[in-house]
Amino acid sequence: MIEEEEIAILLNDLYEIYGYDFNNYSKASLRRRIQRICTIDKFPSFAELRYRVKSDPAYLKRFVEEITVNVTEMFRDPTFYHFLRTDVLPTLGAKPFIRIWHAGCSTGEEVYSMAILLQEANLLHKSLLYATDLNPTVLEKARAGIFPMSHMKLYSENYIGSGGKNDFSSYYIANYGQVKFKESLGEKMIFSTHNLVSDRSFNEFDLILCRNVLIYFDKDLQEKVLKLFDESLGTLGYLALGSKETLKFSSIQTHYKQLTRDKVWRKIS
Repeated sequence: MIEEEEIAILLNDLYEIYGYDFNNYSKASLRRRIQRICTIDKFPSFAELRYRVKSDPAYLKRFVEEITVNVTEMFRDPTFYHFLRTDVLPTLGAKPFIRIWHAGCSTGEEVYSMAILLQEANLLHKSLLYATDLNPTVLEKARAGIFPMSHMKLYSENYIGSGGKNDFSSYYIANYGQVKFKESLGEKMIFSTHNLVSDRSFNEFDLILCRNVLIYFDKDLQEKVLKLFDESLGTLGYLALGSKETLKFSSIQTHYKQLTRDKVWRKIS
């Protein structure tokens, strides 16, 4: 079992050498993930893991990918997407231009889900989707727009549950067990690395989605990230969090009105 002191040493290495700051991530979550890496990659000791992370940039990429959370799917929680479709996008449609930020976008499934919603609402042509993540490896996957064919049955069911009426397969081309989503969906996407811990606001948005990321941060870091979102969101803009995440008890709580149980909040001041 890796000790807390060893985790602290490793986190300090990551920050001092590479600039990755995981110090305010949930320690319980980090310990589970680091322990899992040691088991999978058969490190006999913490010292050997530490040496590998410090001395091998290629392995560092794998390490960061493993300890950052990349669990996602298209139209995840269909009722959430149904609410976006029926209540949020019609309001945003009145704007001359729509800016949306997917913070912690992982491999891009939720960004492509949003692009499909926008296209079906005839809003994609005047929208820009910024998709950011700490991890450059998952961003490359997201940029490619290629996903396993084996996932499409679930994604199609989620799409229908969100109120989708089209044939879901019309949005992609299948080839050799994989699918590539149509280029027209990706034309309005900008993918970039962004560290929620240390980077600043970079635009004013109408909708920010950061779902199931904050649960891996401690309270201080959650507060810092929520303030970043508040700075980045225009008045009457929307903030979408995960089902176990909340603005309650944060310093920005009074700036927002909660709209749904699926954690969509609207900025009112």
